[in-house]
Amino acid sequence: MPITSLLNQAAPPEFSRLQFRQALSLFATGVTIITARGVHGELVGLTANSFSSVSLEPPLVLWSLKLASSAMNVLAPASHYAINILGADQQALAERFAGPQEQRWTGVAHEPGACGAPVLPGCVAVFECFNRSQYQEGDHVIFVGEVERCTSRPGEPPLLFHGGKFYTEHPL
Repeated sequence: MPITSLLNQAAPPEFSRLQFRQALSLFATGVTIITARGVHGELVGLTANSFSSVSLEPPLVLWSLKLASSAMNVLAPASHYAINILGADQQALAERFAGPQEQRWTGVAHEPGACGAPVLPGCVAVFECFNRSQYQEGDHVIFVGEVERCTSRPGEPPLLFHGGKFYTEHPL
């Protein structure tokens, strides 16, 4: 096979799925809860740490969701969603929204954002986004949101996730 053909495709992985997950877990991330209201008014929310900035002009962010997620049928067609960045004191909320779907919203305070997506109080930052685009890659969908409104509480410690455990920040 010519060398140019070899350069146009990835080589097969030389690691197991478990090795890949373990290596990925060593990248410390913040913890978010993605929230939206479906076309029929139903609430959806899930814990995610696959969040990143994309662009300042226009203001774009991204996050990803597993194709098989039960929330996909609500989030994919939603016009807007909120990305709630959790504070160090919100670990229980992160665990709740990572648990069974039917128990996520029970007793959880929230307010409607500017475009209807639920906003959780006490977060260190919230990005209210227009659901601008989606890209299927592998077993996930990458959501790109155009930020229409953002709020933040500078100085508040974030909730962090690393190696399968929650942490709070400790300045060096």
